[in-house]
Amino acid sequence: MGRALHAHQRLSGDGACPAAGNTSLWRPARRQAPPLADAGKPATPAPPLPDHVVATLPPDLRSSRANACAHGPEHLIPETLLSLLTSVAWPAAIAIAWTIGEIAYRLLSLPRISSYGVAGFVMAASQGGFLANPSGQPVALLAHFAFGLILFELGYRINLRWLRVNPWLTITSLIEASGTFAAVFVLAQAFALPTVPSLLLAALAMATSPAAVLRVANELQSSGQVTERLFHLTACNCVLSLFIFKAVVGYWVLASAGTASEAVWNSLVVIGVSVAIGAAFGVAVPALLRQLGNIDRNATVAFATAALLLTAVTHAFRFSPLLAALAFGLVARHRRAILSQAQRNFGTLGDLLTVLLFVFVAASLDWHQLGKGITLALAVVAARLAVKVAATTVFAHLSGITWRKGALTGLAMTPMSVLVIVLLEQTRHLKLYALDQVAGLAAIVLLLEVIGPIVTRRALVWAGETHQPAGR
Repeated sequence: MGRALHAHQRLSGDGACPAAGNTSLWRPARRQAPPLADAGKPATPAPPLPDHVVATLPPDLRSSRANACAHGPEHLIPETLLSLLTSVAWPAAIAIAWTIGEIAYRLLSLPRISSYGVAGFVMAASQGGFLANPSGQPVALLAHFAFGLILFELGYRINLRWLRVNPWLTITSLIEASGTFAAVFVLAQAFALPTVPSLLLAALAMATSPAAVLRVANELQSSGQVTERLFHLTACNCVLSLFIFKAVVGYWVLASAGTASEAVWNSLVVIGVSVAIGAAFGVAVPALLRQLGNIDRNATVAFATAALLLTAVTHAFRFSPLLAALAFGLVARHRRAILSQAQRNFGTLGDLLTVLLFVFVAASLDWHQLGKGITLALAVVAARLAVKVAATTVFAHLSGITWRKGALTGLAMTPMSVLVIVLLEQTRHLKLYALDQVAGLAAIVLLLEVIGPIVTRRALVWAGETHQPAGR
């Protein structure tokens, strides 16, 4: 009787194909004779894949469950293979992106990070690839680690004394950032975008991506007036962009039936606490290194470990890892902790995490989002670039450089993509969904992910500040 009931269940599908709303997969038992000791017992079906594993699979693999139910077990991909594909997807994507980046760099002299972005976009599941959307997944924390290291290095390169001696550089930063905000906001309103999305788009457009700027400059071994101004202006407009973005988020929380305390928490409190935590790390880590001695030998590992810990702590408590890492680097520099040229970029660790970061950014985009507001996207890119070039050119002589180098500095500030995606990822708990709500934002991100580093590279080459190895 038990055997008959078991056979009926297998033939009728009861217990085989999941019910509606259940995302588990069916794995048919192999037809083999049971052991002699269990000859009278039915075979125990294998457990289904966990829901969280199924959710991370690309749509084409998840559809294997429906195919199995419709056409029989021969159409079902084995669950062990699905689990294996899920576990190796990101390592394989990093290896593929790195290979493409090296080939494009050596044959076409393209920035590696542009190739990483193209590869990541093509490998995303939304484009038919094998990488599931990384937003909210564990790999997102690794992307935050990568960006934390980059922002620490940018903060470390900022010389506050130079900004005090040359106030026109600070004025240039304020003019170009505020001008960009105003121009993009007016454009967004002209395209009938609602107020809050317009403010978000304008706030994000203010910033230059530190990841792209630093990686291109390190790749070219660039140094000089344009390069240093590029670093300082990037740091300044990133801070201004983060402040305005947090203020807009606070306004959005208040406008969405939130309380005043929630709005203040998501703006002023987050900013203040993040900067304080980063400054505390900037004081504590150099002090620890002095106590240990041999600071040149231990600095790289110590600062990398501290930056990773800082990112994890601020991310866990939903503060701003970006502001914290920037403050950490800034305070560490002025505590006289010295990083040698060989230690910058954090060596192999920094290179590996950079590949992951740019693949992560591009894989977060869906090609369906790119068609929304493409005209607005092109207008924003053009207006943003025009304002930055105009501001740096107008104040070039006052800040101590030629008009040509001023224009090249503005041109080098084109990238913005990485900062946008990482910042939006860190506000997922607020359910902003800006890539869907802000028309044109996804197209801007992808366009500047690919073109931005190329423009920065050309600007630094035209400025004559690169020291590239021969044959590259």
